[in-house]
Amino acid sequence: MPRPRFDKLPATQQAAILNVALAEFAAHGYRDASLNRIIETAAISKGSMYYYFDGKEDLYAHVILVQLQGLLQEGGLSRIPDAHDPDSFWAALEDHYLRLMQELTASPRVAALLRDWLTGGAPSLYDARHDAELQVMPWLARTVAAGQDVGAVRTDIPTDLILALAMGMGQAMDTWLITRTPEAIDVPNAVHILIDTMRRALGPVESSPARPERMPRAPDAARE
Repeated sequence: MPRPRFDKLPATQQAAILNVALAEFAAHGYRDASLNRIIETAAISKGSMYYYFDGKEDLYAHVILVQLQGLLQEGGLSRIPDAHDPDSFWAALEDHYLRLMQELTASPRVAALLRDWLTGGAPSLYDARHDAELQVMPWLARTVAAGQDVGAVRTDIPTDLILALAMGMGQAMDTWLITRTPEAIDVPNAVHILIDTMRRALGPVESSPARPERMPRAPDAARE
């Protein structure tokens, strides 16, 4: 996380440094990104950079957190699905998730950054992952409660287990989608089937829908 000196910088200067870092990490990934190139392009001294961040990994983690916050805000994460029955709840959740993926598709640098992060580009970023979960958890808890109110989410197991399952499945869905290019997969159909899979795991047994069509595989995956 940034040091207090960074937080005291004007917002425009913070944004300028983070935009340069985003471009570097998106283009080269964490391992091949150069902190010296970031410093040179941002037109700051090496000493100043180390006043702001502990090093490259610290800067990388903060860039990820800032971009996740922006992505979730643009995708409307603060809104709870407005529904009156299980079908409308899961349809609203699917629409929400599709909007998030569309926002990501429209931001190739952010997509490249998250792809590098989710595929292990940085050796140890436990704190960044934990911070990302903290951003999502309040919304997820409210969404699960709303789903239970309309009979869309099961109530026969502890809520903390439901939240853990939802978080784990969400992370798996994110990784699977983000690590594929839009040209390689039908994103709306993939989102539909992934949300349906979550519904089957988290919805009451008696409300499970009919089995969906098989998800189409990308050409390269089909040959494996």
